[in-house]
Amino acid sequence: MAGLTAAALAAVGFLAYQASASAPDDLNASPDKSPTVPSSSPKDKNPLKLPAASGKGKRVVYSLAGDRVWLVGDSGKVKRTYRVTPSTVDPVPGSYAVNSRTGQVIGSDGVLIEHVVRFTSVNGIAVGFSAALNGSTSKPDPAKKTGGIRSSRADGNAMWDFALRDTKVVVIK
Repeated sequence: MAGLTAAALAAVGFLAYQASASAPDDLNASPDKSPTVPSSSPKDKNPLKLPAASGKGKRVVYSLAGDRVWLVGDSGKVKRTYRVTPSTVDPVPGSYAVNSRTGQVIGSDGVLIEHVVRFTSVNGIAVGFSAALNGSTSKPDPAKKTGGIRSSRADGNAMWDFALRDTKVVVIK
C-alpha cells in the first residue's frame, strides 16, 4: 500500500511540474512565486486570462476578487498580467481614467512608494497603483484607510510606462 501511495504522489508531482512548465510565455506574467488567484470568478478555467467583459482597446484592468491587473494594448492583446496587494479602500467597479501620476512619495501608510498611478478617489481617499521602494507587498493595516494597490517594483515600472495620464482603467468584481 505504501508503494502505491508513493507512486501516486510521484505521478501527481510530475504532472504538476509539467503543467507549470507549459504555461504560455506570451502573458509576461510577473516572476513572483505567489499562487494564482482567480481573476474574476472561481469558475474561470484560466485565472490569467483577461476577463471577457473588461472593455476594448488600450486599458488597465483591475480585478477586485482576483487581486490581479492586466495591461492591455491597443489591439486588445494582454501585454502583462500580475498579482497585486489590494488597499483597504476598494473602488467601485466601473470605468475610470488615470488622473494623476507621481514618481515618488510617502504613501498613506508611511511607506516610501514609487510610480504612483491614480485613477479615482473614494470618500476623499485617492486610489491607485504603486510599488514600495523596499519591495514589500504586505497587506495594509485593515484599521487604516488606504487606497494604494501595491505591486512588485518590476510590475510597478511596467504600470508606470504603460498607464499615462487619461489611460483607461477598468475595475471589475
